[in-house]
Amino acid sequence: MIQLKRTDSENADFKELVRSLDTYLAVMDGEDHAFYAQFNKIDKIAFVVVAYENDKPVGCGAIKEYLQDTMEVKRMYVAPEGRGQGIATEILSELEKWALEMSYFRCVLETGKKQPDAIALYKKKGYRLIPNYGQYKGVENSICFEKNIA
Repeated sequence: MIQLKRTDSENADFKELVRSLDTYLAVMDGEDHAFYAQFNKIDKIAFVVVAYENDKPVGCGAIKEYLQDTMEVKRMYVAPEGRGQGIATEILSELEKWALEMSYFRCVLETGKKQPDAIALYKKKGYRLIPNYGQYKGVENSICFEKNIA
């Protein structure tokens, strides 16, 4: 059974999962990794969810304010041994619930075109494609989504 823990970016398990995520993304992004890495700092993220299976951290995700009514989903990751079990769906649902509890009504996110599993997850969860926003405008390998959660 999966347990979800709400925490922040000081959580040691979150930091370790993000290290694994960054290693994974360095391979997936290739030469573009340095560009994306500058937008994926985790210091001072107040809203983090870590998923545990039998007390072992297996996945994570975070949200941070993007606009007054909008949270941006960041640092979504499930370790290889936890994939295909719906853990990412549970994490994303918990992040959306948390955002709504704090009176945010929309979530946005960016992922890479080279990440079909992530794209499939977001589409399954009701996210729709939007033009690339913010620092991702004009970035060919980025794809952006939004979802109204209210």
